[in-house]
Amino acid sequence: MEMSRKGIEVIVRGLCVRDGRILLCHSRGRRNTYLPGGHVEPGESAAEALMRELREETGLKSRVGTFLGCVEHVFKQDGRRHYEINLVFRVDIAGLPAGKAPAAREGWIEFLWVPLGKLGRHGLEPAPLRRLAREWAAASTVKRRIWASTYRRHG
Repeated sequence: MEMSRKGIEVIVRGLCVRDGRILLCHSRGRRNTYLPGGHVEPGESAAEALMRELREETGLKSRVGTFLGCVEHVFKQDGRRHYEINLVFRVDIAGLPAGKAPAAREGWIEFLWVPLGKLGRHGLEPAPLRRLAREWAAASTVKRRIWASTYRRHG
């Protein structure tokens, strides 16, 4: 089996919902979108990593809330297979009004608010989040933690 040189990456993602819209991140030049966040670095917790990533990407402080679930993801990018584990948390980003996307502090990304019903049209990845994000946004409490995967065994 072909493996990424980095192995399996641990990614932390934030679900920020306001007025029926979800904040998504987009890498310029790519078609898909994803929940804001990034890599967990050695020596930091998932919550610390998410707060750091959001501060680096938006310049704004955030508060990490409830752990919502985990999505295992495998995908090809630039001809290489990548493997990641996405830990998803509710997040509140201070001073971020719905409808006005924050300016990205990193030139290779941009943010956008997307109606919850249109996540598929915006290519939200990993794909299970298209359904899960709507469920999580609608629920005031999470009754069960979720595990989802895009991994398919290669024979």
